[in-house]
Amino acid sequence: MTGLETKPAAGFSTVDHAGVLVVTLDRPPANAVNRGLIRGLSGLFTDLTAMREAPPIVLTGRGERFFCAGGDIKELEGVAQHELDARMREFHALLVAMDRYPRPVIGAVNGHCVGGGMEIALFADTVLAAHGARFGFPEINHGLLPADKGVQRAIRMLGARVTRQILLSGELFDAQRALEIGIVDGLVEPADLVDAALTSAREAAAKAPVLYGALKCSVNDPDDDRDQTYLQRTLAAAARYFDDPTAHGLRESWNDNRSGGGRG
Repeated sequence: MTGLETKPAAGFSTVDHAGVLVVTLDRPPANAVNRGLIRGLSGLFTDLTAMREAPPIVLTGRGERFFCAGGDIKELEGVAQHELDARMREFHALLVAMDRYPRPVIGAVNGHCVGGGMEIALFADTVLAAHGARFGFPEINHGLLPADKGVQRAIRMLGARVTRQILLSGELFDAQRALEIGIVDGLVEPADLVDAALTSAREAAAKAPVLYGALKCSVNDPDDDRDQTYLQRTLAAAARYFDDPTAHGLRESWNDNRSGGGRG
């Protein structure tokens, strides 16, 4: 595999491990996603999908504390509504690209996996997590909302009752609970996480690609009209909450209280 290395400025790196592409989110301190990273990941999945032999992917985060702390809230400071819309469209496009990727995607969750990070993990085919990882949708406590496509994926995977509880509480929970409710498929010691994910990716990739892709498509059930509805809901919700005084106050309070880096 050639030509898949990425520049550090993109916020992630790619390394070919004997045919498995390891994609590592790399935006210290918390691997929070900004627009550049979102566009880079979306473009990567789209470009790989167009390849004749797209590789299996392992998606992980750099460091021990964070897989991905969600969206970089610093990007929202002082932005206009149209800039927020652009960010929402780009993140939606990333989830669509992951949803339609025909080859195995293995999430190797090495630490906190919250907000947009958890949405990304929900679009992996298999998720392995380090024992110390934590999960959740804290947006309601921080004056934000997840993308509607991510919410709908959570409902399909976890059920409406569980999804309602984790969305409306905004509480974080440990990897054991994530395993119990179906976000995670297995728990692994941190030192063994990437190797375990590589093994999982190779086992999945050994299946006939045409059959794997067809079955994945049937399970994910991609639909252009439905995705457009999800996007319009996301944009409409963003238009309502972005200038809402209560939501704005929560974002300001969170910015004041956080220590180093964007987390969301």
